[in-house]
Amino acid sequence: MAGRIPRDFIDGLIGRADIVDIVEKRIKLKKAGKNYQACCPFHNEKSPSFTVSQDKQFYHCFGCGAHGNAIGFLMEYDNLEFVEAIEDLAGFYGVEVPREEGGNQGPSAPERKDYYQLLESVTRFYQYQLKEHPNKRVVNDYLKQRGLSAEVITKYAIGYAAPGWDNVLKRFGRDKHTEEQLLTTGVLIENEGQSRRYDRFRERVMFPIRDKRGRVIGYGGRVLGDEKPKYLNSPETPIFHKGKELYGLYEVRQAYKEIPKIVVVEGYMDVVALAQFGIDYAVASLGTSTSGDQMQTLFRNTNEVICCYDGDKAGRAAAWRALENALPQLRDGKDLKFVFLPDGEDPDSLVRTQGKDALEQLFKDAQTLPDFLFSRLSQDIDTHTDVGRSKLASQAKPLIEKMPDGFYRGIVLKKLARFLAWDEAKLNKLFTTLATTKPTKKTIQITPIRRAIGLLLQNPQIGFNLPVFDDLKQLKLPGINILLKLLAQTNSSDQINTAQLLEYWRDTPEQKALIKLAVWDHGADEAVEAEFFDTLFVLSTQVIEQRFSELQLKLTQGGLTKAERLEYKSILDELKSS
Repeated sequence: MAGRIPRDFIDGLIGRADIVDIVEKRIKLKKAGKNYQACCPFHNEKSPSFTVSQDKQFYHCFGCGAHGNAIGFLMEYDNLEFVEAIEDLAGFYGVEVPREEGGNQGPSAPERKDYYQLLESVTRFYQYQLKEHPNKRVVNDYLKQRGLSAEVITKYAIGYAAPGWDNVLKRFGRDKHTEEQLLTTGVLIENEGQSRRYDRFRERVMFPIRDKRGRVIGYGGRVLGDEKPKYLNSPETPIFHKGKELYGLYEVRQAYKEIPKIVVVEGYMDVVALAQFGIDYAVASLGTSTSGDQMQTLFRNTNEVICCYDGDKAGRAAAWRALENALPQLRDGKDLKFVFLPDGEDPDSLVRTQGKDALEQLFKDAQTLPDFLFSRLSQDIDTHTDVGRSKLASQAKPLIEKMPDGFYRGIVLKKLARFLAWDEAKLNKLFTTLATTKPTKKTIQITPIRRAIGLLLQNPQIGFNLPVFDDLKQLKLPGINILLKLLAQTNSSDQINTAQLLEYWRDTPEQKALIKLAVWDHGADEAVEAEFFDTLFVLSTQVIEQRFSELQLKLTQGGLTKAERLEYKSILDELKSS
């Protein structure tokens, strides 16, 4: 595994990046004065409140509070980990990410590339086995029986893992290094205590799982008969995180420029079978329910998500978990619906017996989120009584509170009022914490230290080559250590920008407060430098006043030394003359 990415490389990369270029490749920006604006990609809005500053190399949404530099935008918009975002940004500018000795931040970009290339080769091997293995007739008959054409099999790169313990191991494990890579990517298993390695997937139809770029990151394998487990998935690996990926999403993105809706089903075969019949907007969640990360990814790709589950107890439980995970993502314009299939049916069987039109009609008639929410909560509650209705409202309250403020949440509250046969005023008394209008933003209380920090964050060049303010180290006020650290960071370079400064504070307790000061309207305009030095002068004066108070207290408690008496008199004279 690779070591840590050097801090000076991250600083240099942020300094090199132009956040406008990075953001504009993903959303359309419009020039607004010296900044750029757009409707926020992280929440639904009609009027643009998302601002990108080229000077600060920083973005901020005044509506939902989203903020960050180029790395942060890639993490949020493309759903990347920190290291992945750095590697993406570095790749955009054609530079390689270096690593320090020691430490561990996961595989390096070259290592990840090796993993992707290896899995692509393994995928081709599985495809070859499907065409050339002695068992090919049995497997292909099975796929034909499921109604799959050669075109769909090719589109999803479906293959075959033949019987045997070491087909992949023999074919690719020619050296120790490659064998270790096969183990790391989950293609091989190591028998604990025996150091014996063998193929994970054997005698299964293989479904490669691709990331949003189309790179193979893992596999799902399905048995040909009724053996258990019916499906076998790749384990968690450095490039495959089951809770973040969606089988078939890459293919959906390839099929549509703008995806009208996405149907979430349970199995790989369901996705492929639906595509065979022209329903090419289905994905599988790689598990029994859809995670919060997966919901976030889905709503970044479309405005309508339909969860299609079995109608049994397990299917409805999975749908409920999906609903809970989706609530924080349900901003205005986003819609989540539910379809529950008849007992013994799945999307694969239904589309083959009833056809595309019948299944699409089921999707059109899908149960809305409020209907599913209220029917689920009312299962064991007698809503014909006041006690029962109050109980249901109390159980709905914490769920609705997860939803962001906005029109959609207001609609859910209106539907809850109708469901309970209550007037809205009665319901609003219970939901006192849910304001229907946006809460008034708290004004930042600007102290001299916060003023200095805000001015320096927004204009780092004013800290270049400043004299050392040793006296400020004596000041016993909240935030002084942050100011001193920022002064040290800006002192050595006049090229450092806001984005670089804030990167030093990523994942720290101070980050949130610094973000607010980075977008605070200081009103100094052209007089920023003078305002900053005036503020430092005020702080230096507070140091003197603080020392004077300390000497006064000591004087009343037991007297001063000769040196302290001289210091006391000097400060007193200075204060009188000021």
